Amino acid sequence: MNTALRLSEKLEKLTWAGRTAQRLKEEIDGLLQAGSLSIPKEPGGWWHQYVCPRHHTELVFDPVHVDAAEFHCPHGCVIEGEEYQGAWLVFKHQSLARVALQAAAVYAALGEVSYASLSKRLLVEYAEQFPLYPVHPEAQSWMLKGRAFHQALTEAIWSTTLIRAYLLLRDEGVVFEVAEQAAIDAFLGLLAGSMEEYRHILIHERNNAENNYTAWLNASLSCVYAARGEQAALEALIEGQGGFKHHLSIGVKPDQMEFEGSTYYHVFVLRAYLISAEMAQRFGIDLYATTGAEEQSMRGMLEVLADMADDQGALPALHDGPLARDPYAREIAEIAEQGLAIYGLAGLAPVLREAYRQLGAAGGEQLEALLYGSGEAAGVTSPGSRPARLWPDSGFVLGRVAGNPLSFLADFGEHGGSHGHYDKLHLTLMHKAQTLTPDLGMVPYGSSMRKSWFAETASHNTVSLDGRSQAPHEGRCVRYEATETAVYTWLQSTDGYEGCTMNRHLLLTGEWLLDWFQVELAGEESKSMEWWMHPVVEPKAGQQPYGMDEVYKLLIAAKDAPSDAIGLERPLPIVGQYLASETANGNGAAQLHASYELGASLHTEATVFHTVLVQPGDELLAVKTPGDAVDPSQPLTAMLHRRQDRRANFIHIYRAGSPVELTRLSDKEIAISVPDSHSITRIQLKDDQGLLFN
Repeated sequence: MNTALRLSEKLEKLTWAGRTAQRLKEEIDGLLQAGSLSIPKEPGGWWHQYVCPRHHTELVFDPVHVDAAEFHCPHGCVIEGEEYQGAWLVFKHQSLARVALQAAAVYAALGEVSYASLSKRLLVEYAEQFPLYPVHPEAQSWMLKGRAFHQALTEAIWSTTLIRAYLLLRDEGVVFEVAEQAAIDAFLGLLAGSMEEYRHILIHERNNAENNYTAWLNASLSCVYAARGEQAALEALIEGQGGFKHHLSIGVKPDQMEFEGSTYYHVFVLRAYLISAEMAQRFGIDLYATTGAEEQSMRGMLEVLADMADDQGALPALHDGPLARDPYAREIAEIAEQGLAIYGLAGLAPVLREAYRQLGAAGGEQLEALLYGSGEAAGVTSPGSRPARLWPDSGFVLGRVAGNPLSFLADFGEHGGSHGHYDKLHLTLMHKAQTLTPDLGMVPYGSSMRKSWFAETASHNTVSLDGRSQAPHEGRCVRYEATETAVYTWLQSTDGYEGCTMNRHLLLTGEWLLDWFQVELAGEESKSMEWWMHPVVEPKAGQQPYGMDEVYKLLIAAKDAPSDAIGLERPLPIVGQYLASETANGNGAAQLHASYELGASLHTEATVFHTVLVQPGDELLAVKTPGDAVDPSQPLTAMLHRRQDRRANFIHIYRAGSPVELTRLSDKEIAISVPDSHSITRIQLKDDQGLLFN
């Protein structure tokens, strides 16, 4: 492994490195004492099936276990079945590959030969076992089939960990016996044949070179070629169709986001790129500064993450991808450590800290720090202030104004293919203490809730009609302006529902955020227009019971069927009706005041106040919904602002610290007053210009 410093040198120069190496050594010792470092003879399945069918939470995996026939949900369910065992085996194989790399790193850092022997044993045993795994007969038809796993994709990822362990041992002078080397050579040959075959299928037969699979097939082959010293093959892989440079040009948008618009797959592809670059560096080839046809780069991709993270360092779960899980946190830590070490991107420091916090390692005592960290103390660097951003190609806009602890992230771009959600004009509202209305993330794909809730419009902070989700479509940014004192964006959707135009106007100033969401139907028939907000903390607002049996009926269209083909119905209990008070002038309009207490778990308490313009005919309802993707069984309380009409204006204002007063002056003009500063802002909405404000 060609790190900037050899690991033994890190111990001499970085005070934390010795502590980290010792912790990693102790972790391995615990696994050895438990007798859990035996390679399973059975191949792994599909990890996404490792999910409780009742609670839809990921099942518990403990690497200490040698084998398992029962699988436990965090809520106490005990589950059995071949698909669960196959998924468990994925985690087991991946954990053993990580131990091989970790043991090699401990040897490189501390020089204790027993850890080199352990790493070597695992590598050789896997090399000997790999040809005995069949091309997976139980894989689903859409998968590119692997040997050690259902998916060749999983195999590619797993193989990079094993080969990096092998290379690190070789770098440290570890010698493999003739029979051992023969087994490894056979493994590398068989693996290369599979990866090359699947690249051909994706790139030439399916014409799908931009697929995120391709990046990982490239990474696996890069590791093989580095291990075999095949520079010409690596150079051809870099330069050829579907290779590193080509994939960077087609798999990443010019604004530096991975083409599916998913934060998770952005991290996923970027990690594969960095592994390929690490392997190329072994031949003196620098891919770290390589750019795509439209200036796409790994540095740019890392900057996207630094910009998009909230003030705690948590990344948004845009489109498919987990809100939080340990394997994902380790992936984030791996790329963030490299972003800091290679590119010096201080904005990644909070992202790295948050990843380690999720892993329960606030001091950064993780393998990723030992392998890639180069700072005196991982993640101490301050990122400084961050500006507003527009990603015009991917379709995201981020609002920040100095002095206001509130910020926002909105989605107007492409659907995102198979990993997209029906979520155009979704709004994530953030505070420095905590994100208030995140995208709730995605459960493992084996859960039925993937398509019956988390991808649906009603699970996002946007507008649905008549209980149905939007069609897959792309919105547009009509206007975007960012100054030192305000950020304004006008987002529009015309293809989510037939004959429906939706305009979301977001205005962030130094004091508040205005969200003015217009909905207009072309026909004469009225519909139920449904503005959704999913705060992660319980709203504080006056309400009265709505009725024991009242429900919101989410109508879920059958996927891959006509848009009017309803597959199932998900009833969501309506538990209360919010009570508006105080007139807001103009045709009987009133105000609703709500508030949210944030940051209690992080000891950075803050209050966000929420003012709603309630017009005659509007309903504001409290709806119980599934929780976030980490644990859907823990319900949240959503706010549903509903109107049965052909037109609607949903006007909401947020302020940190104290509320604002909202006055309706006319159908298209309001006044916002801040009592403690005696400021009043008049805002007009013009059909051709958007919001005009003084």
